Amino acid sequence: MDTLALASFYQQTRQQTAKICFPLETEDYVVQPETFVSPPKWHLGHTTWFFETFVLLPFLDKYTPFDPDFAFVFNSYYETAGKRVMRADRGNLSRPTVDRIYSYRHNVDKHMDRLFATDLPQQVLDTIEIGTHHEKQHQELLCTDIKYILGHNPLLPSLVMDYEEFPVAKPTTWVQIHEGLYTIGHQTQGFCYDNELGVHQVFLPAFEIRSELVTQGEYLEFIEAGGYKHFGYWHAEAWDWVQNQGIEAPLYWHKIDGQWQHYTYSGLQPIDPKALLTHISYYEAYAFAQWAGYRLPTEFEWEAANEHVAWGQRWEWTESAYLPYPGYQKADGALGEYNGKFMVNQKVLRGASVATPAQHSRHTYRNFFQPDLRWQYTGIRLARHL
Repeated sequence: MDTLALASFYQQTRQQTAKICFPLETEDYVVQPETFVSPPKWHLGHTTWFFETFVLLPFLDKYTPFDPDFAFVFNSYYETAGKRVMRADRGNLSRPTVDRIYSYRHNVDKHMDRLFATDLPQQVLDTIEIGTHHEKQHQELLCTDIKYILGHNPLLPSLVMDYEEFPVAKPTTWVQIHEGLYTIGHQTQGFCYDNELGVHQVFLPAFEIRSELVTQGEYLEFIEAGGYKHFGYWHAEAWDWVQNQGIEAPLYWHKIDGQWQHYTYSGLQPIDPKALLTHISYYEAYAFAQWAGYRLPTEFEWEAANEHVAWGQRWEWTESAYLPYPGYQKADGALGEYNGKFMVNQKVLRGASVATPAQHSRHTYRNFFQPDLRWQYTGIRLARHL
């Protein structure tokens, strides 16, 4: 991507982040109901800190930090970038104020415009491109973190978002994928994360995969059949999670006067049996597949079949642990921490979701989360051996 195109990409991305946050009240920016949810104001500051720390400070002559405390406040997990506020304490940051964080964003954007007006080497362009995609990741997190914040407010308030949360599923079929060697990994020109690199071949036995994702109506059948009460469908760790957490349904589902409803950005709404299921943990996805007599695909099966199935509405749990591809080399310095430290205790998700920003999805994208998490727009695709 040349400098002019990258500058436009950067500016559009920064504007979209502000657009996502525009409907919020000031009080909404500070809330952190769970450790895995970050306050919206922290996302605004952290994505700005990334450009200040990794682009402006090393590459823009005479640039000085906007506020020397912000490196401590907005560093996420980069050990090589210094000390930081612990993740669980982000909700205690009543200061800096929302207004000051927006001033921080404007200041960094102004200096980025100065930088774009210079002759930039490829190293700088590459870092800016990574940082812009990093902000797109945080845009999706903003959408789901805001929903979690509002969805755990006793008033269950509504908020207008520019995507359809619950698309209706099309008629489903089973797609047969033949036995053979399949090439896995990012092979084309264009941006990708380093965890997509290390192109290699895998041998796959023949299998079938469902063209459409599981619907809310199908999952409701699982609930009504006692799916959350039968330990035989669950991993041992997952069954402990169900028992200890009192899990009875997907995240945001509420049974009111005998009828299931769920919290949406439009407030509390009746369950639509034809709409795509979402906010499901890996634990639940696995248990549903067991109950239905199928299984989850591996990430390699998913990639081999991606041209034959409808994807992009939900992040899809796979049966694959998040591991490096053969020959993976972690980058030096802080950017090497971006992927390399997450290679344990997480499952790979493939696809994209309704909240995934434009220009940020591809069939080789490897998302990854702990198996109990379900605040993202996650769903279930079924597979079976032949």
